[in-house]
Amino acid sequence: MGDNHIRMIDIDSAKEWDVIVRSFIDYDVYSLSGYVKAFQIHGDGIPVLFYYEDENIRGFNVVMKRDIANDPHFTGKLDTGKWFDITTPYGYGGWLTEGSRDTSAMDEAYSKLCRDQKIVCEFVRFHPMWDNAYRMEQMYQVIYLGYTVAMDLSDENTIWSNIISKNRNMIRKAQKNGIVIRHGNAQEDYMAFKKMYDATMSKAEAEDYYFFADPFYDSIRRDLGESAQVFLAMYEDKPIAGSIMIYANGKLNYHFSGSDIEYRALAPTNFLLYEAAKWGCENGMKTFHLGGGLGSQEDNLFKFKRAFYKGDHRQFAIGRKKFLSDIYDELNRFRNNDPASSFFPEYRRPAPVCEE
Repeated sequence: MGDNHIRMIDIDSAKEWDVIVRSFIDYDVYSLSGYVKAFQIHGDGIPVLFYYEDENIRGFNVVMKRDIANDPHFTGKLDTGKWFDITTPYGYGGWLTEGSRDTSAMDEAYSKLCRDQKIVCEFVRFHPMWDNAYRMEQMYQVIYLGYTVAMDLSDENTIWSNIISKNRNMIRKAQKNGIVIRHGNAQEDYMAFKKMYDATMSKAEAEDYYFFADPFYDSIRRDLGESAQVFLAMYEDKPIAGSIMIYANGKLNYHFSGSDIEYRALAPTNFLLYEAAKWGCENGMKTFHLGGGLGSQEDNLFKFKRAFYKGDHRQFAIGRKKFLSDIYDELNRFRNNDPASSFFPEYRRPAPVCEE
């Protein structure tokens, strides 16, 4: 591979993958092999772990490697295995580093390896809990967007005191209405969640991408195992809201969520998140990352999450990097794309309705 300071580890070497990830003080569940396997099943690409180490700095970056020929706009028009691009798996990531803040040597080795692997470009969703966006400004075009919410799980009093008063009232209301929160990792828990989640996505007219097949949930249950739990809000023995929570290394994350709109007035999701936060505290979690609004906007979803934590919120950012600029431009010309488009990579931009 040229530079002996950098390596690519594939998902078939899951044990080695996880040993590397877990050797970093601040690692999170999003980087574990068991997390990315589900998204490989979903069709997001081939998981790859880049690992760099020299005498000054070490770091890893988990990505999904995608064959550009498989993009619908290039089907039958580009040979498979010719050009690739990489992206952060669903959720958050980017490089997690330890040691020097100078990333120039790592950048040089990483960029050369990506060029050798015919990787055209990379899109990153930096991890708000790692604060890694500003550290990567030497390597990427970094764009700062909105904010995300992370609860402090130091103790139950801290959790409750950071919830705004109106939200506390909603939680009390759910309790008085007899809602009970249960959690588990059994197949029936995932299937109960899937039914609600699919209904939620249908009502929202979500894109096909956001509907996950049974094997996806089977992978979460099997491959993440004890790093995932389904929380269900039960009302008269019926699940009316649910969420998949994923966690590792003291960090709890709000992953997917769905609810029965008919019962929204009972505030089941408010109560569910509060109970999940308490469960996290009891099980050694230090933070509970709720994420942000849709498209990083301060929308109603963000306002809902913000009601769980009065403190400062976490900066979210994305990153862009071109390894083979000439090929990138060539692919754009093939699509006749406007080079001023904010979509990245531009050659993957969804076609307008009028485009054949």
